[in-house]
Amino acid sequence: MVIGDGILTPAISVLSAVGGIKVDHPGMSNGVVVIVAVVILVGLFSLQHHGTDKVSWLFAPIVLLWFLVIGGIGIYNIWNYDSSVLRAFSPVYIYRYFKRRGKSGWTSLGGVMLSITGTEALFADLAHFPVSAVQIAFTVVVFPCLLLAYSGQAAYLMNNRDHVLDAFYRSIPDSIYWPVFIIATAAAIVASQATISATFSIIKQALALGCFPRVKVVHTSKKFLGQIYVPDINWILMVLCIAVTAGFKKQSQIGNAYGTAVVIVMLVTTLLMTLIMILVWRCHWILVLLFTGLSLVVECTYFSAVLFKVDQGGWVPLVIAAAFLLIMYVWHYGTLKRYEFEMHSKVSMAWILGLGPSLGLVRVPGIGLVYTELASGVPHIFSHFITNLPAIHSAVVFVCVKYLPVYTVPEEERFLVKRIGPKNFHMFRCVARYGYKDLHKKDDDFEKKLFDSLFLFVRLESMMEGCSDSDEYSLYGQQTGRSRDGLLNNNGNTFSSNIDSTNSSVDSIVPVRSPTHANFTVRSSGQASSQTEADELEFLNSCRDAGVVHILGNTVVRARRDARFYKKIAIDYVYAFLRKICRENSVIFNVPHESLLNVGQIFYV
Repeated sequence: MVIGDGILTPAISVLSAVGGIKVDHPGMSNGVVVIVAVVILVGLFSLQHHGTDKVSWLFAPIVLLWFLVIGGIGIYNIWNYDSSVLRAFSPVYIYRYFKRRGKSGWTSLGGVMLSITGTEALFADLAHFPVSAVQIAFTVVVFPCLLLAYSGQAAYLMNNRDHVLDAFYRSIPDSIYWPVFIIATAAAIVASQATISATFSIIKQALALGCFPRVKVVHTSKKFLGQIYVPDINWILMVLCIAVTAGFKKQSQIGNAYGTAVVIVMLVTTLLMTLIMILVWRCHWILVLLFTGLSLVVECTYFSAVLFKVDQGGWVPLVIAAAFLLIMYVWHYGTLKRYEFEMHSKVSMAWILGLGPSLGLVRVPGIGLVYTELASGVPHIFSHFITNLPAIHSAVVFVCVKYLPVYTVPEEERFLVKRIGPKNFHMFRCVARYGYKDLHKKDDDFEKKLFDSLFLFVRLESMMEGCSDSDEYSLYGQQTGRSRDGLLNNNGNTFSSNIDSTNSSVDSIVPVRSPTHANFTVRSSGQASSQTEADELEFLNSCRDAGVVHILGNTVVRARRDARFYKKIAIDYVYAFLRKICRENSVIFNVPHESLLNVGQIFYV
């Protein structure tokens, strides 16, 4: 529904603002107004890739000026036409209204709903302003100005009842008509931007939960995590928004669709808020009951009114929501089944050890980087690879790339390396961690940093073996930046350990037995580990010089032959199509195509 809101808000906001041209030029056709609105919408969506960080400083002045203008016009109309409209604040008049109009009065609440639209997208403003600023602005500026504006239009209509279709523009004094028109158009663009940002935010959250196909997410701000741009969704929104703007013959139909989307969003938000209060905040049940009861009374009242408008344009957000819900459900189901297959099919360490150092194959020169989504264990795609091919690289590194919800990950904390199996197997695991603004480059920079971390791990592992024994010593302290630079000397030259370098990397070595025995143990084990370290570093360097191959697993999900027909359609066609059009792993990881090897396997559900 929020996605549907992101489509309908720009359509109705821009179209309503541009529609003011007809007040000054009554002979202008609706087609010209629609064309002008479409041009503005195309420009709005085309500028999304620049982000709002550079222009967001204009949003607050535009919106503030807009509310002050409509509030001032409202005061002018109340003073000039009929101040008795202020009696409408009494609830007696709404009772008399419903009693007099009956069902038609009740269904008119669907139009009244449009006066509070925009509040459902307040969470998108948190990407630009703190919570307290939003609360103060809404209470002090937005709400009073809206009351004055609508009261002023009501006062104007008391004396000009034939102007009900375009009461806002006709109630504007002639001397300030065009300035107000420009401000209204700018405010409509800002309002559209808020719902577009809200749509991007919803897509990003669904993407993080695995409920939406992989799309490119661009973060446009260094300060605010919520300021993002999703290119694919942006163009889809633009096409659908233009279709709605040009397709509907009457603006009232877009209003009905918009009201339906907004009230359902508010209703669902209230239900989810109730769960948050119970499960997360653990509020008292009386407070939860009061909040839920009062909110549902108001929202269900409006919801019952918009149900009568479903056949008059209200079906549009329902169709949009159903389409996106189907896409998200199918994608989540297929992705979940694929991940469960990979988790349950992990290769056991006993099976790896049983193959021996050669893994039962010919170990060819080179290093194989096997990409996997699993942060632990050996993926099934590896066993599938060595079962069907008679050779594997001399060194194998399982690479897991993780994107963290932080701006950047420091270089020294980016790679986490661990050995898999005995040393003579030459198998490692590397978890590469990136922030949302870090670039996983396509050039040799990624490989160079990965191998630097790998060599550093080998040296530290050798140092720990040479300086400590699990039965006799306890090690304290952490590696310092100076020792790390020393260990990375020349990306692979043998590290000559001495007392100074040992003390720089290990703060203290506490012996348990006699000092004489300890010194002898450190000296003898250190010499042996140093030789082993040199041999392994030389071996890894020769493997790297022989070539690096990036191995990507591609698990294809298919429906079983005895599956129901709707599952076959969902998996074999819908999910397969979504995987085909979404971003490939090779693009996400920026793997160079000249050294890419895809390994496929089929999984039946």
